[in-house]
Amino acid sequence: MNFSRTFCASALALSLTACVGGGAQQASVPDCTYPDSPQAAAPGWVCDEPVEGLAVSAVGSANKTAAGLNFMKQQAMTAARVQLAQMMKVQVQNMVKQFVETTGVADNETVDKVNTSVTKQITNETLVGTRMYKTKTSPTGVLYVLVGLDNNAAVSITETALKTSMNKEKALWQKFQSKKGHDDLAKEIAAMANSDS
Repeated sequence: MNFSRTFCASALALSLTACVGGGAQQASVPDCTYPDSPQAAAPGWVCDEPVEGLAVSAVGSANKTAAGLNFMKQQAMTAARVQLAQMMKVQVQNMVKQFVETTGVADNETVDKVNTSVTKQITNETLVGTRMYKTKTSPTGVLYVLVGLDNNAAVSITETALKTSMNKEKALWQKFQSKKGHDDLAKEIAAMANSDS
């Protein structure tokens, strides 16, 4: 009799432990989830984790629509490219700032004008080297795309934006750095992206 009570108590304790343990596993949250499906695990790039081989990347999304998958891809890629352009603007501003700090050229006012001039050249249309690297559809049908630039494309876009800006703002660039030719200066600043990667 005593043995059977002990056995029942042990069995009950084991089943309670199993229930609690199972509940703990169900309650665990993945490291990365879809914004529209917070319980569903998503690949790391959806949460802006760095992707090997890409100097700059951005994620765009598009809601499920009767217009079809191709339309959704175009919408998601456009959203990602807008983000990518913004990120490239910040990157170029940082390179110009780093160049100034390294070489000791120009004053703050000139640097601000140079930054404004260059970033105007980097637009969604400028990012011709971008391509879609990955796609994933969430459980609710939202399409996520990863758009990016490899290092060579990022440096090329930076250099093109710098040269275009220099041609439009020749007086400003001469004030910024009079000792070097425009092409040399653009290459020198753009090379900083290469060395930082």
